[in-house]
Amino acid sequence: MPTYRDGLVLNAQERFVSIYLMLAGFGCLAGVTTVLFGFGGGFVVVPLLYRALIAEHGADSATGQSAMHIAVATSTCVMIVSAMLATRRHQRAGTLDWAQVRPLLRPIGAGAVVGAAAAVAADGEFVRWAFIVYLGATILDCVFRPGFLAHTAPAVARPLSGQVATFGSFVIGLIAAFLGVGGSVMTVPLMRRRGAAMTHATAMANPLSLPIALAGTATYMGLAWNSAASLEGWHIGYVDVPAFAALVAGSLIGVRAAAPLIGRIPDRIHTWVYLGLLVAVLAGMVLR
Repeated sequence: MPTYRDGLVLNAQERFVSIYLMLAGFGCLAGVTTVLFGFGGGFVVVPLLYRALIAEHGADSATGQSAMHIAVATSTCVMIVSAMLATRRHQRAGTLDWAQVRPLLRPIGAGAVVGAAAAVAADGEFVRWAFIVYLGATILDCVFRPGFLAHTAPAVARPLSGQVATFGSFVIGLIAAFLGVGGSVMTVPLMRRRGAAMTHATAMANPLSLPIALAGTATYMGLAWNSAASLEGWHIGYVDVPAFAALVAGSLIGVRAAAPLIGRIPDRIHTWVYLGLLVAVLAGMVLR
């Protein structure tokens, strides 16, 4: 699809530069939302990169037909960097409860391997609609089920039971890696309903996204290694290397910019902005 500026068709080099500058800008936004809301890698990157790949290569090209797979895989890879940076910032701010986080790490990683393998085998349009349906269900759950919007935090958040910590976190890892969104959309409401303040709930989403990102990226690279040969551009498996570099460069700036705001946003405002961002991403994916 040609790109226009002042009525003129941009050449291939100009399109390349404009698209990856845009990705860097949105990578910065992803860095901000990762620090403040526990998500950003998937909910910002997947819709954006999906659209950028279609615009650059066309829907009928090999890359266009695999656009959703590439967007999900690249998003998962970006999460490795952004989640590590955000975890470090929250650790410095003292907002992480490692006693709640540690029991979930291994089951989430195991679930991520299964979810990523399933995503590689699934049709790209199915993954897109799965993303839309899951996000819509999450928004409705946050609005209508008590415990997310109306919230009174106890002195200490209630710990998860052994069964929830093992089976529940495995399912979180599976769904998150399948959709390329990290675990924040499930872990934040879960921790919120266990009594965690929004700052602490979003903080815990970052280290929990790390095993998802690591296991998911390894799976996307390994299982899709042969597919990369037919794709336009530079890829490792389904990971778009230039897009990854642009998004990470932007996220470094975003994480640094957002770090001073950790713990300073009022809980009610923090909650409503989180929900509003989910709605904005849903609209972006539906209005293709």
